[in-house]
Amino acid sequence: MTIVHLPRVDSTQSTIFDLAAQGASDRTVVVADYQAAGRGRRGRAWDAAPGTSLLTSILVRPRGTPERWGGYSLVSALAVADALARAASLSARLKWPNDVLVGDRKIAGILLESRMPAAGVAGPAGGPGVIAVGIGINLGQREFPASLAARATSVLRETERIVDRDAMLTALLEAFDGWRACLERDGLAPIRARWLVLADTIGRRVSVDGITGVAVDLDVDGALVLQDGERRHRIVAGEVGVL
Repeated sequence: MTIVHLPRVDSTQSTIFDLAAQGASDRTVVVADYQAAGRGRRGRAWDAAPGTSLLTSILVRPRGTPERWGGYSLVSALAVADALARAASLSARLKWPNDVLVGDRKIAGILLESRMPAAGVAGPAGGPGVIAVGIGINLGQREFPASLAARATSVLRETERIVDRDAMLTALLEAFDGWRACLERDGLAPIRARWLVLADTIGRRVSVDGITGVAVDLDVDGALVLQDGERRHRIVAGEVGVL
């Protein structure tokens, strides 16, 4: 594993893709003190004052066909939950598709982006493409902007302790490697089972991009299953709002 520490980047995701294009190996990791143009899901900005968060991206050269890559999202969420437990003694819950909560407040976010090589161009060692697994964990924030104050938290706010960023990174990478190995060896079933144990979304009435129902299950491929009366909906992507 190669870990690249940088004081400032536009985003760790962009940096990982640049390194991948230069032939960086699987499990290359970028860690930054500050992101000038950090991004979350659906194009949202991810803004954190320098030194207050673990801001990292992991380069994954995945096995299997692209339609099976969704499992890495669940792997990433489980890894963050494990890291918070190991490094900060915090019990986290998982909000579909990839938010990590303590109580009802978001303490970490995950963004997976994938790219395929240009037509006729194989990746290193013939790899079919790359995934950048971007993870941001709030560590040292005492306050958040007014727009986030009611729904965000940090390790410091929850524990009144400073947790070393490198200790959290070590716990995260160890957990990620373990769950990734499980996914690639045994498939999605054990990943799904553990995710359901930690799920905050299941059992809640939610709305996802205009579709409303009670979240009742995670399908075998990671899709969220909503029950609306006698109808069931499979949701493969979207933003969950709790009603």
